[in-house]
Amino acid sequence: MRYGMNLLLWADTIDDEALPLLDQIKEIGFDAVELPVFESDVKKYASWNKHLDNAGLARTAVTVRGADEDPMSPDPKIRRQGIEANKAALDCCQAAGAETLVGPFHSALGHFSGAGPTKDEWNWAVESMREVAEYAERCGVTLGLEYLNRFECYLLNTAADGARFCREVDHPRCRMMYDTFHSHIEEKNTSAAIRELKDLLVHVHISENDRSTPGAGNVRWAETFDALHEIGYDNLMVIEAFGLSLERLVPATKIWRRMYDNEHRLAAEGLAFMKGEVAKRWLPESAMH
Repeated sequence: MRYGMNLLLWADTIDDEALPLLDQIKEIGFDAVELPVFESDVKKYASWNKHLDNAGLARTAVTVRGADEDPMSPDPKIRRQGIEANKAALDCCQAAGAETLVGPFHSALGHFSGAGPTKDEWNWAVESMREVAEYAERCGVTLGLEYLNRFECYLLNTAADGARFCREVDHPRCRMMYDTFHSHIEEKNTSAAIRELKDLLVHVHISENDRSTPGAGNVRWAETFDALHEIGYDNLMVIEAFGLSLERLVPATKIWRRMYDNEHRLAAEGLAFMKGEVAKRWLPESAMH
């Protein structure tokens, strides 16, 4: 198993001021970082490629789309903007050496029609994502689509939605991720949700029900780790906890109060929690020493 830390705990953009975080994250014991990709600056991400190599950290990336670039919009111009924005994010991933691009970039974050997705919206989203997946193949990046709770999007709200969507896109670079926060809200059966994604799962966000320190809240953690072990998951587990400086995400995440002592402690305690749960299942012999 590998363990990662999402930089959204600190900021929603990367800049030189954040570089010292890389050494701190490595020192805590993480194997990877998750980079926010909310700006198309290939040169900046290329420079971070070198910094991350020097820090000895693997990387993934996360992005979102807005209403003016919705890949399932009825307006073909807006759909095209969404496709091109996702391609631009993939260019940044390639520049940074990110292995996976995750997030709810299948549709607009925080934008609603007042109903569930129509057949046309679904088909437009599938068509858009197929083109993005073909581009991801050329970039050497895998897509990890994220389903969100009903208060943040209306296209994909459950693991079953995501599995169906990926199978209709039908491209080896289009896969799913699993986020414990959204599952906690939408799924009736945590284990069944994870099993639904067995052949598609490439990424896991470990996120508490209040977006604070993993293991300190109400997520069904035993069932979560049991099911991940059952399906043979052995890739990245990334802590996703949100800080207070996320201008681009506040409308959707609704984070405006601090729910942890400090970022370093959250990261360290979250990593210890993940490693402890993994040791009980994937490495049972280690729990005996």
